[in-house]
Amino acid sequence: MPSTRDIRRRIRSVRNTAQITKAMQMVAASKMRKAQQGAVTGRPYADALDRILAGVSQFAGDFTHPLMEQREVRARAVVIVSTDKGLCGTLNSSLLREVAQFDPAATRFIAAGRKGAQYIVRTQRTLVAEFAYHDTPRFAEARAISKLVQDLFCQGEVDQVDLLFTRFVSTVAQRPTLRPFLPVDEKRLIELIGGRREPDKLMKGATEFLFEPSAAQVFGALLPHYLNFEMFQVLLESKASEHSARMVAMKNATDNAHQLIKDLTLHYNKMRQAAITNELLEIATAAMALE
Repeated sequence: MPSTRDIRRRIRSVRNTAQITKAMQMVAASKMRKAQQGAVTGRPYADALDRILAGVSQFAGDFTHPLMEQREVRARAVVIVSTDKGLCGTLNSSLLREVAQFDPAATRFIAAGRKGAQYIVRTQRTLVAEFAYHDTPRFAEARAISKLVQDLFCQGEVDQVDLLFTRFVSTVAQRPTLRPFLPVDEKRLIELIGGRREPDKLMKGATEFLFEPSAAQVFGALLPHYLNFEMFQVLLESKASEHSARMVAMKNATDNAHQLIKDLTLHYNKMRQAAITNELLEIATAAMALE
């Protein structure tokens, strides 16, 4: 049975831990606001770019592009966007659990974030490349990742590319998401990019456009930028999810530490009261024995 000295030491240790988790909670909350703002403000631009690309595709005619080539899927690439650090609850474990659905022999992985790369190496899967990105993701970082997977697809090393990341829903809700990236086909442009809009309503209020030099060339120049920004938006969503999950996890840890301190303090007071009562009983017994 622990002594009162042991309980005091444990209370002091838990109190120090609570101070650390509280500080980490405040830091995560500060970063969370900026990351959430970046993810939310990027969505209107992404949606507008989606509509423009889908609209131009309606006027491109029988246009073909290397990034739109449909092939039998024999080799697949998956870009995993995880975190560099832990202490963010079940964010990484929920994300990496989705990796089990991919065939290890036919799937190559590109990791953005140290946790994803470590998991791929630990499970003896094929890791093609590992990328790092800042707390405030930069477009150049997303473009580098997008360029690599586009090269792998165009060179025929993979026949399909998917993105596996955590989509930011709210401060307390983050959702692991698997999104197709390559190839880009017309069905995806209409259903995934255009959403529920009808094809003739993707370009609002217009019936005819004049493209210079041509719709096909505009579409060909716009497609790589669309893919680069889609990757950038994925990084923004992942960072917003990471900081939100870490803030919530550190808040829960701080609350649990405070509750543990209360329980230990109550137990300590009971032991101290019992010890004082025993001493009083011993004094009273000794006094009665001397009478």
